[in-house]
Amino acid sequence: MEAPIIEELYREHWTLVCGFLVRRTRDPHLAEDLAQDTFVRATRALLGWRGENPAAWLLTIARNVFIDHVRRTRTEAPLPDPDELGVPALGPPALEVRDVLDRLPAQHRRLLELVYLEGFSMVEVAAMTGKKHNTIKTAVWRARAAFAEMYGAR
Repeated sequence: MEAPIIEELYREHWTLVCGFLVRRTRDPHLAEDLAQDTFVRATRALLGWRGENPAAWLLTIARNVFIDHVRRTRTEAPLPDPDELGVPALGPPALEVRDVLDRLPAQHRRLLELVYLEGFSMVEVAAMTGKKHNTIKTAVWRARAAFAEMYGAR
C-alpha cells in the first residue's frame, strides 16, 4: 500500500523538492541526488507520517537531507545574493533584528523566518501552508511592513 502513496507524492512534489534543493546547492545534479535521498527517507518514514501537509513534510525532510549532506562533506553552503532574495540586505546588527522579530505577532514572525532566515521561497511557503501564492506574497509584504514599522520605532 505504501508504493502508490510514495509514487503519488513523488509525481506531485518532485519539482518542488528538487527546486528547493537546487537553490541551496547551486548544483542541479547534486540537487537531484539529494531529492532522491529525500524520497527514500520519506518512504522509510511513511508509517510515521500523520497525514499533515505533504509538501511541508517533504520540504522538511529535504532540508534535513541537505543539512546532513553539508555536515558529511564539511562544505559551506553558498549564501544567496541579496538581489536574488528580492530585498536589500539588512544592515543592522543581528541582535536588533532578532529583538524586533521576537516582538512581532507570531504569524508575521514565522513568515519572515521561513522566507528570510530559512530560505524557503514564497511558492514553497504557500505549498507548506496550503495557501495560494498571492496570499503568501501579500502576507509577507504585510509582515515586512510590520517589521519595518516596529524597527523604525526603536
